[in-house]
Amino acid sequence: MRIVAGKFRGKQLNSPSDDSIRPTSDRARESIFNILGSRLGPVLVEKRVLDLFAGTGALGLEALSRGAAHCTFVETGAEGRGLIRDHIQDFGVAGITKLLRRDATALGTPGTFGQFDLVFLDPPYSQSLGEKALIEIAANGWLAPGALIVWEESADAEVTIPAGFELEDTREYGAAAVRFLSYSAA
Repeated sequence: MRIVAGKFRGKQLNSPSDDSIRPTSDRARESIFNILGSRLGPVLVEKRVLDLFAGTGALGLEALSRGAAHCTFVETGAEGRGLIRDHIQDFGVAGITKLLRRDATALGTPGTFGQFDLVFLDPPYSQSLGEKALIEIAANGWLAPGALIVWEESADAEVTIPAGFELEDTREYGAAAVRFLSYSAA
């Protein structure tokens, strides 16, 4: 795994020790960011990113590489947090990142973290955790008006788009379906 584009282009990412963490492939990440580029522009300057179920942090780090102003990573797993911590140090981005050990489906209010413009949501497949996390972040004020959400889920999973979100596009990459949603405060 590596960073696909931006100031960290080609930088290697540490891989998890087993299949309990399922990183988004380089090819899928490149496609996701090409789609985001058509919506947000090629550089994510001043965008605040929330990476839920962050795993290795690859999506959030890719956003930082492309100019995002800040990324908050949310991960409960010890190995994932260790990988993210190492990447934050290796990339020298400690000043523009936060790493939270919280359940993405029970985040509470953002407090001083503020609101986010771009959210990556990559929960364990087929457990309905994506829907729960979306409801949580919308209800508690984590999302800026017009925020974009990139939600990766199993291609064969049935998902429900919560109120306040609009499905804009769906792309399939092997066993994964990536949904692009926009948020408008209800």
